[in-house]
Amino acid sequence: MLAKRIIPCLDIKDGRTVKGVNFENIRDAGDPVELAIEYSKQGADELVFLDITATNEKRKTLSALVTRIAKQINIPFTVGGGISSVEDVSALLNSGADKVSINSAAIKNPELISELANQFGSQCVVVAIDTKFDNNEWWVYINGGRINTGLKTIDWAKQVTEFGAGEILLTSMNNDGTKKGFALDITKQISEAVNIPVIASGGAGTVEHFKAVFTAGKADAALAASIFHYKEIGIQDLKKYLKNNNIEIRT
Repeated sequence: MLAKRIIPCLDIKDGRTVKGVNFENIRDAGDPVELAIEYSKQGADELVFLDITATNEKRKTLSALVTRIAKQINIPFTVGGGISSVEDVSALLNSGADKVSINSAAIKNPELISELANQFGSQCVVVAIDTKFDNNEWWVYINGGRINTGLKTIDWAKQVTEFGAGEILLTSMNNDGTKKGFALDITKQISEAVNIPVIASGGAGTVEHFKAVFTAGKADAALAASIFHYKEIGIQDLKKYLKNNNIEIRT
């Protein structure tokens, strides 16, 4: 079994790190370069950078900021937001990203997943799935959680795997920013339905929540933002807790 990964997330808007609740009520959380350096020092396994308004504002991800962060860290670095072509990905990889995350563009053009996997390798392609529980079903949303695609989350997760995605970044909109725990049911369903790693996102508030998502939720990695940004949980403290609870974790 692969060691579980702890991944801080930098949600970027206008060049600053921000955080909201249920994809709304966005507030400032600090300088992304300073946070990235700190997380790298603390022993984060990877770092995710999401330009959260890039798709909605029809902008491209901030390549200059990606370059600044990449020069300062020595852990795998995933970048997402407004990516819709091979050229976009090539530019970000040249800026220092190790992997890219695509979301809305993959829904609109699933073949893009295959194109990117063929060009850069599946290990480079993370498909982000924003999901919301509504009318007794988990649905896929795009454009920063504004549009219901009508796709069932479990079905889309299977499709992206077939198209060549290397990982799934699964964010529960219902749990996002609530600090009440990850969405264990859908995380477990997806983890059992696909043969690629699943990164759980949305709802982390305590060290116990991480234990639950790795055991009951069967996630391969767990992503969080505000609890790290506001120093509510230290990455080393979290890793020590997980190791003491017999969860294999990277040191």
